[in-house]
Amino acid sequence: MARVSRCRAGAEKVRSSAFEVQALDGASSGILWFYTAQESADWLRAVSANISDLTLQNMKMANKCCSPCDQVVHMGWVSERLGGAGSSQTFRSKFLALKGSSFYIFTSPPVSTLDWVRAEKTYNLCEVLFKVHKFWLPDDCWAQASLCLGLQDPNRGDHRPFCFSVLVGHGRSHVFSVELGSELAAWELSFQRATFLDVQRTGSKTYVCSWQGDTLCFTVDFALGFTCFDSKTKNVLWRFKFSQLKGSSDDGKARVKLLFQNLDTKQIEMKELEFQDLTSVLHCIHSFIAARVASVDPVFIDSQSIARKYMHSS
Repeated sequence: MARVSRCRAGAEKVRSSAFEVQALDGASSGILWFYTAQESADWLRAVSANISDLTLQNMKMANKCCSPCDQVVHMGWVSERLGGAGSSQTFRSKFLALKGSSFYIFTSPPVSTLDWVRAEKTYNLCEVLFKVHKFWLPDDCWAQASLCLGLQDPNRGDHRPFCFSVLVGHGRSHVFSVELGSELAAWELSFQRATFLDVQRTGSKTYVCSWQGDTLCFTVDFALGFTCFDSKTKNVLWRFKFSQLKGSSDDGKARVKLLFQNLDTKQIEMKELEFQDLTSVLHCIHSFIAARVASVDPVFIDSQSIARKYMHSS
């Protein structure tokens, strides 16, 4: 499972007419220079396509050893941004995988069953949020060429153009970049698919919360919607469908206000709760609502894609 890179090791700047191929054992092709950016892009696409095919073969082999509920949906190389914005930021190669109910971050690809428990980071898919970074493009013509060929946006200088974030619990996030727009689109689609499958398998998620000194439980259920009940007596305090959620707000720390419409009175009811990890709960709510919408209207979810809207003619 080799990887390609147009960037200098650890740097943010992109080579416009060159790239490097590195093998799993660290062996390198050296910097491959081309006469034009177009020629470089053509070769980059060809090499990346071969790597993707070989990665897919490895996925199929790995899935033979996994249960139906723990299948690998997608995996591949990315670069992770380390440090904050500015000249001090650096990038390191990481290998990501979407498998079963988890999102994995590795320093090197898993090649055996035991490697899956040695991930650098592991997150619950329902509790993370995938976000494509905006790439500022002058017009649709350049956008299509940029995404399909892996060319750079001239308005961005020499910085990495295809980035996405994975927002995790407690307000933290990881920022990754890929070499081609097609790879960005593949990750976006794969995260949506993996999250949808996870929500369907899981069915529901329950979190301990509190309000006014009382310990409560809050459940997000794919079929029923939202339920809040007393943690001791198990008595249901309130229940609403997904369609009844009309808005929400939070303090960015622990407290969230959920606005539901009462079906009988048509009035808005506010329910306020506190969680230890509010971010994970909000991501979970987003995952379940998105999966619910996708189950009845898959076209709507596809229309929300930032990266894929330019890929249809590729």
